[in-house]
Amino acid sequence: MSDDQQRPAEQRDWVKAQLALVTLSLFLLITFQSIQLIRDRASLSELATAQEPTIQEGIKLRRQLDTLAGKTAQLAAEGDASAGAIISDLRRQGITVRAPAAAP
Repeated sequence: MSDDQQRPAEQRDWVKAQLALVTLSLFLLITFQSIQLIRDRASLSELATAQEPTIQEGIKLRRQLDTLAGKTAQLAAEGDASAGAIISDLRRQGITVRAPAAAP
């Protein structure tokens, strides 16, 4: 084989090796990223589970506050001066309080 015929074969081998290296690198990168995403998802799931009791307590407190504010608004509508002052102060601060709906 002459030197000219050997060079193109060596170049093809070099290109194949480079392509194989790039392909392997890309595969390893995708694998690493996938593993990281799976771990992050598991961590977020654990955090959400750990926060659930706090969220439930917040919902309970919000219901109590809504009930208290609604009854205060009802008292204000009935003419109670102190309740009216509280409701007007809340409105001044931008908080809207509605009286609870009348029971049927």
